[in-house]
Amino acid sequence: QVQLVESGGGLVQAGDSLRLSCAASELTFSRYAMGWFRQAPGKEREFVAAISWSGRSTYYAGSVKGRFTISRDNAKNTVYLQMNTLKPEDTAVYYCAAKLGRDSGTYYLKTYDYTYWGQGTQVTVSS
Repeated sequence: QVQLVESGGGLVQAGDSLRLSCAASELTFSRYAMGWFRQAPGKEREFVAAISWSGRSTYYAGSVKGRFTISRDNAKNTVYLQMNTLKPEDTAVYYCAAKLGRDSGTYYLKTYDYTYWGQGTQVTVSS
């Protein structure tokens, strides 16, 4: 059974950094495009960042571009989200998601594109 397990969340102050990890199992990770999404209380789940299976293509939401970096290590079946200069509005549960990629350069931006989801990790940024 496919599993995606996020880790690395926590409580930090504005301006701090965190690195989230998402470890995948029971799938051919190197053929899956990966994405990070987040959901704040009372809000819909929103796109944060995406990466193609090769890692050569990435895309970011405007609200995090320049502060967050998505990367992957296919040898470790893990995708990362480095989050710098965190803001209180970044507070949310962060989810990783996986989608069998069409090719090495394709990434996906919509929740409905993705097949598998992790359980989420809480990120709280205090002001």
